[in-house]
Amino acid sequence: MPNVLAMSFEGELAPSFDLRCLHPGEKTPDGWGIGYYPGGEPSAVVLKEPAPPHESIRGDLVKAWEHLASSLFVLHIRTATWGNNTDANTQPFMRSWAGRDWMVAHAGSLRYRLTPVKDTRFEPVGSTDTELIFCELLGRIAARGWRSLLDADPEELRGWFDELNEHGTVTMVLTDGQDLCVYADRNTPGTVFMWQLLPPHGSLVFSDHELEVDLTRRGIKSRKGVIVSSNPLEPALGSRVDWQPVPPGKLVFIRQGAIRAVAMPTGQHRESMLTVRSSHIDVPHRAISKRLRVRHRTVYRYARPVERSTHMLRVEPIHDTLQTLLEHDTRLSVDGQHRVYEDVFGNRVRRVLIDTPYTELVIEANSLVETLDTDPLSFRPIHARTSIPLVWMPWQRHMLDPFLLPPELPDTQLGELVEYAMSFVERNDYDLIDTLVDMNSSIFREYEYKQGSTNLLTTPFEIYVNRRGVCQDFTNLYICLARLLGVPARYTCGYIYTGPKNPNQRQGEASHAWVQVYLPEAGWKGFDPTNGVLTQTDHVRVAVGRNYIDATPTSGTLYVGGGAEKLEIEVRCEVEDP
Repeated sequence: MPNVLAMSFEGELAPSFDLRCLHPGEKTPDGWGIGYYPGGEPSAVVLKEPAPPHESIRGDLVKAWEHLASSLFVLHIRTATWGNNTDANTQPFMRSWAGRDWMVAHAGSLRYRLTPVKDTRFEPVGSTDTELIFCELLGRIAARGWRSLLDADPEELRGWFDELNEHGTVTMVLTDGQDLCVYADRNTPGTVFMWQLLPPHGSLVFSDHELEVDLTRRGIKSRKGVIVSSNPLEPALGSRVDWQPVPPGKLVFIRQGAIRAVAMPTGQHRESMLTVRSSHIDVPHRAISKRLRVRHRTVYRYARPVERSTHMLRVEPIHDTLQTLLEHDTRLSVDGQHRVYEDVFGNRVRRVLIDTPYTELVIEANSLVETLDTDPLSFRPIHARTSIPLVWMPWQRHMLDPFLLPPELPDTQLGELVEYAMSFVERNDYDLIDTLVDMNSSIFREYEYKQGSTNLLTTPFEIYVNRRGVCQDFTNLYICLARLLGVPARYTCGYIYTGPKNPNQRQGEASHAWVQVYLPEAGWKGFDPTNGVLTQTDHVRVAVGRNYIDATPTSGTLYVGGGAEKLEIEVRCEVEDP
């Protein structure tokens, strides 16, 4: 039986908790309690029951009540060491500080009762060692002026837990409703385990003899999460879990289903951390301007001669302040009438009408481009903050409307994607740049690049659920999430230089797709979720639009003839010395 179970998810989930220890014939615990934050509010709800009877009504409630929904849960099942079986001594404990409810749960026991500090801001109500520890921690947090766990210094907080650890077993979870802080007892290995849940997944049920947790009883949501337990629960048939022991003395900060910071004992290796602070975002290094030679060759072959056709070509790179078009030439293997113009998105478009019969059409575009976007975040100091939601003037919104409308999907799907998008916002404390960077890197890390797994009709929701696709799919998902947050986003098609021996060379052998978002007083900035980077001098922009249709490199209509079609595309993007 786990003494402590805590869970953090991106967005709300409504798990079912079956307290088997309350079933008839089982030995009941000294008490149990569950705390959660409904609706993402800073106010917590704690359901607890000291000395519970068999078939407890409250126990049935946490199993069947669909309104038990939150992104963060703390469950404690008590075996008493200090204090009687009363509500005052039943965990999790809750206290209010800095406009939010804090909770704590403790797996373990101190060897002797601590002496309460006099004249402290927080005093225990019951007689447990855990409540004394909680009041001591909150008193120190208040004295430092930390109004949330986001403000806390991970190393200093870990040091406080170390001090308390000298008095006994201290494996604890502490939360302020946003972050979940987990400390593993430094003297006893294997006191707490962690499971990082990544979609896609089906039914997820895990249990032991005295507790069963069903994460998907009320429907499967494609959500990332972190599960923490003082005892690894076994998966049910068809479920899959991956418990990993938290090393002794390690302190982990979790928000919205992602590890955002880690503090290790002195002398141990410090892990890399995903953090939500602006000062710690993955800032791209300044790049060197490049000259890129791009050769784009498209071949259409048909079973029967095409007697009349029209073609729309968007293969001429954009020329602006961040990209200089030095040379460009487009040639077709079949003669036709050409007209070149600029479309409503500013793309250079070539329209070709062909009346000469053909069975093979070769389109070759040769360009030399100098890429100049060496420092994409140079528009402001990195510590300057712009928060979500963005506010647009009416005339700005009128101009940006085409890039603010999400795709037409069922309300239920858009609602789930809104929750998913907001999990990034909340994880990054509503900071605009941090949120956009986190979305970009998360899609890169958590979604599988798999050719042939999707098609042009695949929706962003399907990509979100299945977590696989290609560059256009990841671009469409990012655009959808950004627009749902009120951030204008447009589809960008072009080329990427991957280097001579890059594992992503397959992306460099075809057109590539990424996103540009419009930032206040900065303009359009590129994010490439396929590679997890902000676009700089390796990306050559050719066309932009609301979606793939507006920016597709080649399209056309066959009026007479054609039959079965075969398509070959070859792209070469190479650095050329000045």
